[in-house]
Amino acid sequence: MRILAALLLLPVMWLQADSKLPRPKKSRRSGPVSTVKEAKVIAEQNTSGVAVSARRVHLNGASGGWEVTVHMPKEERGWRCIVDADTHQVYTKDRIPNPSLKGSKRR
Repeated sequence: MRILAALLLLPVMWLQADSKLPRPKKSRRSGPVSTVKEAKVIAEQNTSGVAVSARRVHLNGASGGWEVTVHMPKEERGWRCIVDADTHQVYTKDRIPNPSLKGSKRR
């Protein structure tokens, strides 16, 4: 009888312990990329550089995309990334002469 009671209480104790664990943060992935800041963060994560500028461009989908210019510290060439607003991913990435950090925040 005691074994049966212990087996019945085991799932309850497990559920209580699980509810006290920290929950992972939810990323904002609902809806298209709508701000310059979001587009720059996506490009920086993909290239490990510093995003200098971003502007809206027409892309194959209804939401369009963003063209982000990325400075690469300690390199001769930077990146021009096209970020798809719908998928939150870099659509294309082309090498360009390294843009200057003049007028932007330095890291």
